[in-house]
Amino acid sequence: MAKRDFYEVLGVSRGASAEEIKKAYRTKAKELHPDRNADNPDAENQFKEVNEAYDALKDPDRKAAYDRFGHAAFEGGMGGGGAGARARGAYQGGDFASAFSDVFDDLFGDFMGGRGGGGGARSRAQRGSDLRYNLRISLEEAYSGLQKSISIPTAVACGVCNGTGAEGGAEPVTCPTCSGMGKVRAQQGFFTVERACPTCGGAGQIVKNPCKACGGAGRVQKDRALAVNIPAGVETGTRIRLAGEGEAGLRGGPPGDLYIFLDVAEHALFQRDSANLYCRVPVSMITAALGGEVEVPSIDGGRSRVKVPPGSQTGKQMRLRAKGMPMLRGGGQGDMFIELAVETPVNLTARQKELLREFEKLSEENNPEGSSFFSAVKGFWDGMKKG
Repeated sequence: MAKRDFYEVLGVSRGASAEEIKKAYRTKAKELHPDRNADNPDAENQFKEVNEAYDALKDPDRKAAYDRFGHAAFEGGMGGGGAGARARGAYQGGDFASAFSDVFDDLFGDFMGGRGGGGGARSRAQRGSDLRYNLRISLEEAYSGLQKSISIPTAVACGVCNGTGAEGGAEPVTCPTCSGMGKVRAQQGFFTVERACPTCGGAGQIVKNPCKACGGAGRVQKDRALAVNIPAGVETGTRIRLAGEGEAGLRGGPPGDLYIFLDVAEHALFQRDSANLYCRVPVSMITAALGGEVEVPSIDGGRSRVKVPPGSQTGKQMRLRAKGMPMLRGGGQGDMFIELAVETPVNLTARQKELLREFEKLSEENNPEGSSFFSAVKGFWDGMKKG
């Protein structure tokens, strides 16, 4: 059976770049790996075909030979000591193992700590985890900013062994099983499987005499007090990052970070929309009709007098500039909006009811919104009758 074109095998065009070829190869290799296709008897052959194609196209010289002579470049059809012979010799030598190493690293490298050599790929020291702390503050505190003391249960470096995990602060020694690599390989038929070293757990080093205080981990659980500066203008969802204030690293590794997530509590008087504040203020029917003044609070604890225009209706808004919340990263301050709510009197006396009925008779022409509404209703009903 004739071999398929290598470009066709990888699913790329002849003008594909080295990066495009590599990306296509990785996708195909993961898709066709026999371990993932136990029910496909052809998977192993297809997997080898993909490796062969990539092995030929990943090297510029061999790719040039293939582009010029096709499969003959690797099958002895070009004679002599030219490009075909060199390419053929390379493929029949150790490069298939190199191609297989590529796919092994692509498939399992992320799980085994990635590529790279030596014990440095598996350092004994591991970075600590990041921590999250939810902090609830009042709107007044969000307005002015503050310093807040919090207590965080976390892992901190062991003070007995100074974070090394060894008794007396002694340094760990190289693991004899993996020679500091942190991983071991085992041959399983066609495949070489790489696993974390069972002796050191992938650290590459072991502690001969573990610290009794931390059990060799180099860290212990403890509540830690911190002072957090909350800037003015924060709102619900604001996140503050404190670098290096997270969980201590394992066996002397660097600490993680602490993230403070803020939640601003709802206020009894003010509703917030970004940097603006809204305050609903009740006014009497008389004040709304005749006009007047009302005294309103501001978030900074002050007071402001607001003029109510005659004939004001419920929902009318007045703006107080720069009386809102400060903007988090500078740039000024929001506004406060006063929204009027005209109150209907309740628990009327007989005399009050009499006066209101008399007022109603005298004010039939003083309700423009009501007149407009009932005029529209009448037109609606007339239209229904004609229909």
